[in-house]
Amino acid sequence: MTATIIDGTKIAEEIRSQVKAEAAALKEKHGLVAGLATVLVGDNPASQAYVRMKRKTCADLGLTSFGHELPATATQAEVVDLVRRLGADPAVHGILVPLPLPNQISEEAALREVPLAKDVDGFNPVNMGNLGMKNRMPTFAPCTPAGVIELLDRTGARIEGAHAVVLGRSNIVGLPVSLLLLGRNATLTVCHSRTKDIGAVTREADILVVAIGKTRFVTAGMVKPGAVVIDVGINAIPDATKKSGKRLVGDVDYDAVKEVAGAITPVPGGVGPMTIAMLMRNTITAAKRSVGA
Repeated sequence: MTATIIDGTKIAEEIRSQVKAEAAALKEKHGLVAGLATVLVGDNPASQAYVRMKRKTCADLGLTSFGHELPATATQAEVVDLVRRLGADPAVHGILVPLPLPNQISEEAALREVPLAKDVDGFNPVNMGNLGMKNRMPTFAPCTPAGVIELLDRTGARIEGAHAVVLGRSNIVGLPVSLLLLGRNATLTVCHSRTKDIGAVTREADILVVAIGKTRFVTAGMVKPGAVVIDVGINAIPDATKKSGKRLVGDVDYDAVKEVAGAITPVPGGVGPMTIAMLMRNTITAAKRSVGA
């Protein structure tokens, strides 16, 4: 059995097209252009790449991008002041503060200043708290975890009643995706570095979400036949056939696991494209809410 390949690139493009249409309608009916502001602190290469791609996507979809860059030496007060000013700016409907921040800045303090209505990245501590409470909904869910759920839904995976296993418990992916799955009535198990015999746990998973940051960690023998496998990992390995000398692979041994799983995301082209697509969806939603649309 060869798994169904979950095409995140195609699904993300469908979401982007919907956002573009909604942005055009919002401008025509209300004269409003959705605005997304970024607060980039320091020179983290991954954050810089994410912001560049975000700005390009905003331009492609008809959204306005407001870029703000601070040096790695910026103080917490400077970051907080900037976020507060953006929070009060009616032209800004979403605020993104890429993580990690330099050590002298409290991530919680910075993210707490993002108004809930503009927290399109879903990391304000209040939004995160609501994510984990019964009968409460966050204003927005974090983009990568929300993208994982979107992929499951569009693939037709049954979440309710399924045994979902998440490898990893980071604040950015593992924890929020676990809470989203639990909120959809999955039976949840979270594995991490202290979990004993991880393979025995993952072999029980109907849905396996892998965000552990270890190249090809999940092997075919760790996967239940027919399971849906979502690989969030992005790891660079040497490849002399590539111009860059390297290529990207996930936390799952894709070639082997696709022969066991029922459905699987590739890397690249799986979860990755969904992150920015969900960010754009959250931003247009925030703009529409600002005018009651």
